[in-house]
Amino acid sequence: MARTPVKYYVVDAFTESAFKGNPAAVCLLEEDRDEQWLQAVAAEFNLSETCYLTRISDSSSHTPRFRLRWFTPVSEVKLCGHATLASAYTLFTAGLVNSNIIEFDTLSGILTAKKDPDFKAPTDVPQIQNGEEHQHCFSVELDFPTVPNTEFNSTEVSAISKALNGAAIIDIKRTTPFDDLLVVLSSSKSVTELQPQIDDIRKCTGEGIIVSGAAPPESGFDFASRCFFPKYGIDEDPVTGSAHCALAPYWSQKLGKCDFIAYQASARGGILSLHLDERNQRVLLRGKAVTVMEGTLMV
Repeated sequence: MARTPVKYYVVDAFTESAFKGNPAAVCLLEEDRDEQWLQAVAAEFNLSETCYLTRISDSSSHTPRFRLRWFTPVSEVKLCGHATLASAYTLFTAGLVNSNIIEFDTLSGILTAKKDPDFKAPTDVPQIQNGEEHQHCFSVELDFPTVPNTEFNSTEVSAISKALNGAAIIDIKRTTPFDDLLVVLSSSKSVTELQPQIDDIRKCTGEGIIVSGAAPPESGFDFASRCFFPKYGIDEDPVTGSAHCALAPYWSQKLGKCDFIAYQASARGGILSLHLDERNQRVLLRGKAVTVMEGTLMV
């Protein structure tokens, strides 16, 4: 029996300009596919994330609910922000839901996404000035769990410093349960100018390295970051929503606030608006997106 063709969209997330932010492939499944196929398609797209949406028709809630899974080119992951934003944006703009709220059933529990009034992003960042403005004037707000930071007492500080090309390290934390390293540098300028040694990062403890630094007030941002996950087949992730579930609690303690405008200083660049809900240990991530491609998988 022939397989049902799979409709897909490629969406740039956490940006309002095409070919910026972080691209994700969003695949709409009408029938089950095996793990080998899911991983093979993700390897074929070779983006930081390919995700799969399956409508859950027997949901007891009036809110549309979809099963959502995320795959890098080499493995499935438990949490991904930009592909969740891309999924919600696709469902909203393609007319696949009649609601301003969507629920996703994921390996990290039930996550929600909703249409959100625009936030005003800084306009003086060179990386985001190129490209056409997108056609849909709304943001997507994601409701994600916080990712706790714990103390890092390893003897591997010298190895981490070597991997970051001798950058001056101010602080190191370990995230749980994802086991990434959160490395804080002296400033956002140090983050932007960092020239990491990817092979050395691959040898470091933990799954990946999140680098961050405070931004000057005149920039319009509170902090900047970059993220490196070579063990997942992603040397540098352009914009990492899930990393900000750890960054928001960290910078809340340092800056004494719960609302942030964050910039991920990769070559593509991306902007996130964040709110830390300390009482419920949730992070609200807001961002925009642009659909740049759509097509059909015939296999």
